[in-house]
Amino acid sequence: MHMLDLLVLLCYFLLMVAIGVYCSLRIKAQEDYFLGGRSFGKLLQTFAAFGAGTGSSDPVNTGRTTFTGGMSGMWSVMFWLFVTPFYWITGVWYRRMRLLTLGDWYVERYESRGLGAAYSIFGVFFFMIYGSMFFSAIAKTAEPMMLGSAVAVSAEASGTTANSGTLDQDKSNRVSVLGTKVKLQTVLIPVIAVVVVAYGIAGGLAAAYFTDLIQGICIIGLSVMLIPIGLNALSDNPELNPGGKNGFQVMHEQLPESFFDVIGNSGSEISLLYLTAMVLANLTGIVVQPHFIATGGGSAKTEYNARVGLVVGNFLKRFCTLGWVLTALIAATLYADVPALVENPDLTWGYASMQLLGPGFRGLMLACLLAALMSSVDAQMVVGAGLIVRNLYVPFLRPDASERECLWAGRLTGMIVVAGACFFALTFYDMLKQLELTFWFPLVFASPFWIGMYWRRATGRAAWITVVYCLFFFFVIPFFGPKVFTSLRTNAALMTRTPHTVTTSPTVVSRSMLRQKLSEAELVWAAAGQDLTGPELAQHNATKPRSLSPEKIEIPGPEGMQVIEAGVTRLPQIKTSKSTSIFWSSIEPVDETIALEVVATDVNERTGAIQETLDYPAGTLLQGTGSLKLNLLFYKPLGVDLGSQSISSLKSLDLFPKIAMPFLVMIIASLLTRKNSEEALERYYAKMKTPVDPNPEADQQKLAAAYADPSTCERVKLFPNSDLEFQKPTTEDIVGFTLSFLICFAIIGMAFWITTLGV
Repeated sequence: MHMLDLLVLLCYFLLMVAIGVYCSLRIKAQEDYFLGGRSFGKLLQTFAAFGAGTGSSDPVNTGRTTFTGGMSGMWSVMFWLFVTPFYWITGVWYRRMRLLTLGDWYVERYESRGLGAAYSIFGVFFFMIYGSMFFSAIAKTAEPMMLGSAVAVSAEASGTTANSGTLDQDKSNRVSVLGTKVKLQTVLIPVIAVVVVAYGIAGGLAAAYFTDLIQGICIIGLSVMLIPIGLNALSDNPELNPGGKNGFQVMHEQLPESFFDVIGNSGSEISLLYLTAMVLANLTGIVVQPHFIATGGGSAKTEYNARVGLVVGNFLKRFCTLGWVLTALIAATLYADVPALVENPDLTWGYASMQLLGPGFRGLMLACLLAALMSSVDAQMVVGAGLIVRNLYVPFLRPDASERECLWAGRLTGMIVVAGACFFALTFYDMLKQLELTFWFPLVFASPFWIGMYWRRATGRAAWITVVYCLFFFFVIPFFGPKVFTSLRTNAALMTRTPHTVTTSPTVVSRSMLRQKLSEAELVWAAAGQDLTGPELAQHNATKPRSLSPEKIEIPGPEGMQVIEAGVTRLPQIKTSKSTSIFWSSIEPVDETIALEVVATDVNERTGAIQETLDYPAGTLLQGTGSLKLNLLFYKPLGVDLGSQSISSLKSLDLFPKIAMPFLVMIIASLLTRKNSEEALERYYAKMKTPVDPNPEADQQKLAAAYADPSTCERVKLFPNSDLEFQKPTTEDIVGFTLSFLICFAIIGMAFWITTLGV
């Protein structure tokens, strides 16, 4: 990196640490450290919600899915869009709880310190996995930005342009530390963690929120920084734009038409059914993500501040996502011929930044990405520390701990949370797997929360039964069941899988495909000629791939040199849909030497596409590998033909039992177990029906009156004299919720509008 880039990063780090030191001078009690004294207004709550919900993985994930699949890739981050209106309701919950952690909520609602402790352990592991995803993302993005010269060196060695270079992931992503070559992430991730710990431990949630304000502005800058530069690069590129068109027109000329589909079809990686399942899963699980007690509204001064901050902060992220998508489309147009990105699209954002930004601005971009990371991890660190102190350390180890002792315990345990995230990032360097874990991991505690919020009959024993059910069905049985009952792996009833097909279809070459073909041919040609001399070299040079015009290339083919013209030439496009195991991570033959063979061939006479179906020879003994997909077994008695489903449909069907079954278990178990004490229930629901007064003394007086006569709160119940605790919606509830839904559709409308630019 250039010295200016390093200077920008250094200044950024120093500013964050200075804020932490300043905020540390104002901390006197646990509430100050863990919730900032519940004193935050709409602005800080907005950027706290925005920062906590926006990580460095978001632009990276969006860049990857958009680079490979076009506009529909935005749904890799937009899963949460239609969850956002519900935040208008949930923001009030967390403020009315008047608690320091969500672990405290389980203790209060179910009268169980053990349940609070179990939730705290879950919360800490969740933060470690969630944080590791952000650390992995920043490392992947920083690789091409900090080691960008490796691309050029690799390209020059092969005799091609820098755009045709490829990153050797085993060599080019290493740096020298004390004379030893180590991977960049093993150095970068711990350094970033130290900075986060430095200001977060010192200043607590207040430091996290003030830095979130600065970092939020940086993230918004990140979301739009590359767009005008990239559009200018498109319009000024003589190869891509000989006709002098604008950047949007160039994108439509170069990219396949499918790249401008906002919603994928049922066979795509992200389909409408999968989006529906993800929205339900996210809505179910988001409410028990541990940081929501703070960023979800618990740290706000008023209920209205909590609502506005949570909703506006998350809508800011949705608008930023559109900026990330547009940037990725620009990158897909400019760098379609970069093998490094085709092989590893996670590098898209970092590579585009390296190519488009100059010295100093690259450092600013990296600082913006660091801001996205830090704004998420800092709040998680503080809340995670609160969980350990409030629900493990004090109840079970030090019941008489002083405020000072609790503060220092919180600071030390915060370090453990960040260290765990670093560990997972360095040992589990796969963002997709990390992201999938964060989707369903919260479902373990979700149903006791939802049902406990709205049904007085929900019991503590039922909550335990539900948690144990989830642990067994989500973790224990899938992972350890096949190890104990080894015959399961060869059970014929569990060998169902989708077909393995190879489809070859004549496809009209787009301009981006043309450039990619030329780049691939150049690499193959350069490699083939390295050891040639004399007449052989001269003959080889005569077959050098070349560009005849922006629409035509000439490359070696099976029968000599072949001219390919964009928009005219049809080339065989091969799409392989690998067989997906229904009930296992994968299915393989017991005899590893047995290979797939063609068992059927179908020809589409209209399109000319040829589809070959491959399978193992009849009688091949198969075995399941990896973990057992237990939730899909629920569909066997229903006669659902799982083998004919698309991959996205299978993912959707896998999610539905994870969402629904814990609720069913919780309800049945509650009906069969003893109800919690009426006194505790009366106090809890009276508190949740009592609006918060921003003045702490006045608020305590209102609570005391509600506790003294809980019947005064009955007038707000939607179903009086019942065990259902739904409250009558207020005008503010209805207007805010409706407006939020309209904004959701407006954001989707903007996405469709973006696809029309340049048409």
